[in-house]
Amino acid sequence: MSLSTIRFADLPAMGQPLEGGTFAGITTHADGKHYAEVLLSDQGSDLNHQQAVDWAAGLGAALPTRPIAALLFANVKALLRPGWHWLQETEGASYAWYCYFGNGTQLDDHKSYEGSAVAVRSIPLSA
Repeated sequence: MSLSTIRFADLPAMGQPLEGGTFAGITTHADGKHYAEVLLSDQGSDLNHQQAVDWAAGLGAALPTRPIAALLFANVKALLRPGWHWLQETEGASYAWYCYFGNGTQLDDHKSYEGSAVAVRSIPLSA
């Protein structure tokens, strides 16, 4: 899903609705561009890592990266279940990162384990 660019000046307050979710903050991706991060309201459960990736993609979104998970924990923690949730990054063929939203801890574990997931959309920002 390709989302249009949003002007920085048009962003809502943190925690307010934006593009089908909740505005959770701004990040800079590896491409050097700035993005508004939007947490979608749907939350997946009982998913292995690949199922979580596919579930998020089906929503036109992605699993959060490690930095985006930290942003979610810092800015919209009240909207997150306190359990552990799959993240985008993997470690080799068998492991993937997760974030425990009860305290913000990030670790890796077997991709085959079943856990929860949240989905985010990254919307490009312009001046």
